[in-house]
This record gives sequence, structure tokens and C-alpha cells, in this order.
Amino acid sequence: MFFKEHLRKEAVDRDMAKIMVAIAEKSKLVQKAFLTHSSLSETSNIYGEQQMELDKYADQVFLKAMERSRVVRTVASEEQDEIVEIIKSKGEYGVTLDPLDGSSLIKTNLAVGTIAGFFNEGNVMEKGSKMDGAMYIIYGPLTSLVYTAKNGVHEFVLNGRNKFELRRENIVIPSEGKIYGSGGLRKDWSPKHLKFISDLENQGYKLRFSGGFVPDFNQILDYGGVFCYPGLKNSPEGKLRLVFEGNPMALLAKEAGGFSSDGKQPLHEIKPISLSQRTPLYLGGKKEIQLAEKYLK
Repeated sequence: MFFKEHLRKEAVDRDMAKIMVAIAEKSKLVQKAFLTHSSLSETSNIYGEQQMELDKYADQVFLKAMERSRVVRTVASEEQDEIVEIIKSKGEYGVTLDPLDGSSLIKTNLAVGTIAGFFNEGNVMEKGSKMDGAMYIIYGPLTSLVYTAKNGVHEFVLNGRNKFELRRENIVIPSEGKIYGSGGLRKDWSPKHLKFISDLENQGYKLRFSGGFVPDFNQILDYGGVFCYPGLKNSPEGKLRLVFEGNPMALLAKEAGGFSSDGKQPLHEIKPISLSQRTPLYLGGKKEIQLAEKYLK
């Protein structure tokens, strides 16, 4: 079964399905552009981070697709200074985009991804609990797509005919998995986070961390465990952005039977106050997130 067919079978809202298909189709252009847009650009994003050519290319490809969909009213992209208002839209959807998460890994040929989240009332600054769907795409040995419309979590892979074909339905984070990934330098971790990681290691959890949020979370979806990027001593808010990265992935974790937290509360209970807002982030199985909160609260 192909992606469009699955969306119809699951009775996904027509406008959201149209947006998801548009992102899926344009991801094929991004995948091909790894050959031609893999250098550093001469510009920086709003966070002062030097952009890859592919960051800018992916951003423009997805933004144009959202404009042409005619059902997207607002777009919040990690590569844009402000929320983009689409004046000619006939729809009400708000879309959050991280066009190319982990682009610093391109040089070393490690997997990177695209993350998107969807609000049917157009307000991308709502709590994550109001989010109606989310998806990510991994550009790796396989180009794969994982989505939820609050109907479980489903995976598709780009086949030899350039179509996203169903690989797995109703994915659940395995409860017996023992993998963890944690961002930041150990010397910069808080004592509470360090105790949490030490507990995991004493239980036999193994470190698996590439530095790419999408592939590192995807392995938790496959094998179980926890992915986290904690608040650090010199950066208590952490590194990952709530709007573009945290909220969509938290919805996918929840729909796969897992939990999300900033260490004290579910990510989806946090009301964003700015596009650039960062948050400590813990995603994974229920027991791992409960253990994290035991130490961090």
C-alpha cells in the first residue's frame, strides 16, 4: 500500500493528507539535492548558525509546496525569522517545519531528516496537545517517512519506483529496549541528569547517539529506550526547539505508546512563547521517561 492510499484508508482529514503528501513528494527533491547542495552557504539562520546550502534549498522547496497547497494558512519554519502568512490560502492549517534537521552531518554522510507538525486551526503557537498530526522523513540508507494523524504511527519507505510504500503499521515503542542517546557534553550535564544516565547504564542501557535528532529518535521507535537532550549547566533550556522539533516528535512518541517530558512535565503542556524557544527534551518509553522525571523533578 502506498502513502496516499493509506491516508485514505485511515480517513485522515483531506487537507492534512494533502499537506502530508506535498511534503512527501518534495522530500524526493531534497533527497536528490544531497549531490548538488552539500556545501556551506555564506548565510546564517536566526540562531546564528551557519546554514548549509541544502538548509536553504529544503526550506524554499517546502515553503513553496505549502503555498501551492492552498490549504495552509501559516508556516513556522526553523529557517525563517517570523511566521509565514499565506494570504491566498483557502484553508486553515498551520504547519511547523524543520526543513533539514541535523544538516551538519551531511559532510560525514550520516542520516539527517525533515520534521513537520500540523494544526488544523492555523495557530502554530498552540500547545503541542492541540497538534493534529506530525511526520518526519529520514534521508539515510533508505529514505523513509513516519507519520501520525493521531491514528497510530506508520512507516513508509521510498521504493525503486520512487513511491512511498508501507513498511509497518501501528508501531509501538518496545518496552524491553535498552538504548539511550543523550546530547551535550557529559561535563556540562546537571547532577540530576547525570544520575539518570548512570542509572540507565547500571541497568545495561547502551549509548547510541549520532547527533541527528530524527535518526536518533527513530532508533528508539525501533528498539525502545530513550532519547534526550537535557538542559546543560551553561544552557539550562537545552538545544532543541519546542515548536519545530519537540512538539511534532512528542506527538509521534505518544502515538507509539511512549511519553515525552522536559524533565518535569509533558512537552505538550508547555505553551510556546516564541518561535526560537528551546526546551530540555526526553522522548521514549514510559518507564524511561518516568525514571527521568524521578531524578529531574
